[in-house]
Amino acid sequence: MILRLFLNTHAEVICLSVIIGGIEPGSVAENSNITPGDKLISLNGNEIVDVLDYRFYQNNENVIALVEDKNGNVQKYRFKKDEYDELGFTFDTYLMDKQHSCKNKCIFCFIDQLPKGLRESLYFKDDDSRLSFLFGNYITLTNITEHEIERIIKMHISPINISVHTTNPELRVKMMKNKNAGEVLKLLKRFDNAGISMNSQLVLCPGYNDGEELKKTLSDLISLENMKCIAAVPVGLTKYREGLCEIQPFDAVSAEAALEIINEYGDKTVELFGERRVYASDEFYILSGRKIPDAEYYGDFLQLENGVGLSALLKSEVDAALADIEDNSGAPRVISLVTGVAAYGLIREICDRCEKKRCGLKCNVYPIKNNFFGEMITVSGLVTATDIIDQLKNEDLGEVLLIPACMLRKQRDMFLDSITLDQLSNALGVPVDFTENDGYLFVDKILGRE
Repeated sequence: MILRLFLNTHAEVICLSVIIGGIEPGSVAENSNITPGDKLISLNGNEIVDVLDYRFYQNNENVIALVEDKNGNVQKYRFKKDEYDELGFTFDTYLMDKQHSCKNKCIFCFIDQLPKGLRESLYFKDDDSRLSFLFGNYITLTNITEHEIERIIKMHISPINISVHTTNPELRVKMMKNKNAGEVLKLLKRFDNAGISMNSQLVLCPGYNDGEELKKTLSDLISLENMKCIAAVPVGLTKYREGLCEIQPFDAVSAEAALEIINEYGDKTVELFGERRVYASDEFYILSGRKIPDAEYYGDFLQLENGVGLSALLKSEVDAALADIEDNSGAPRVISLVTGVAAYGLIREICDRCEKKRCGLKCNVYPIKNNFFGEMITVSGLVTATDIIDQLKNEDLGEVLLIPACMLRKQRDMFLDSITLDQLSNALGVPVDFTENDGYLFVDKILGRE
């Protein structure tokens, strides 16, 4: 992002601009005189600061672009195209400037609980409203500017995903250690009044924002017509909390109490809106020993990324996949699967059913105890290759080891501890394959039907 003064129609204007990295072949901008290194100033009179401005204001059939060349000359270019066609400019970074980092010091922040020595990218805390819209990231609204707020409303960017945690101003400041944290409910009401759809996340910490505080938060949130989905998840606590605020983990009793409140307010949203909008993550059901609801309970599964309904969706898809398969026999097949401790029961159940569908199939399922982060971490997505190797190195794993894709980064090539799939395969002496959270594909992988 570059701050410049430039002359336009004899008036001196302060404007932001972004550097154009290239022009896409075949695009409407290909035959212009615009070259890499020139600066895009505005589209149809609207200043271009980043990717949201560019994507929003290029959506016109007639586009006037102001571009400053490398000699400082500002030129006007007119483009005619179909409304949603790309202009064809490319930029050196996707956002066109630096990703906005988080300025909070939340008492429950998982990144603050990471051990030293992991790859650098894992220690970056993002809090970027643009990533909320583009990729579904959750933001806290503590670092958002008035310009960003007005832009969200003007562009009607929806949905916005927000880490709320509590609507009690004093408690939110205490939990997030940011003086601006107490303004969240005002901002939520502002977005609601503008018709902006929102999803919210509550990381619950026993003794802080559960109990009566949770009731207040949920009461405030369900009063917002455009708050479409609220997810409550239990705090994740690693063994690396030296010097951090003391937080107790949820146990069966406290998880049950939280679940009662969450379901109570979920029932209220059914009465208010004709649909359930408040959900507990699967972890709360597992911790309390309650049965996870069926898939129909979760509507459109708006918060799978928070572990809300993941088990129900997988089970439902597996049910459908197995119903389409006739009992069959085949060559003997022995495979192994790994999972986090929390999901072991579900994965074992699925494998038992697959074994009944195919004679000669044997599935070994291994719940991996999380020694790397600590035994209180039981979700599959935080299992490392180090723990898999340590716990399976003496096991006969059969013809393939299946791992859930959530254990890997987005590129599906590396674990949190920077060990690759190939390195895991070499360490265990068995081919390693990953499975997405898709019941149909999961069944095919288990049965060897690819």
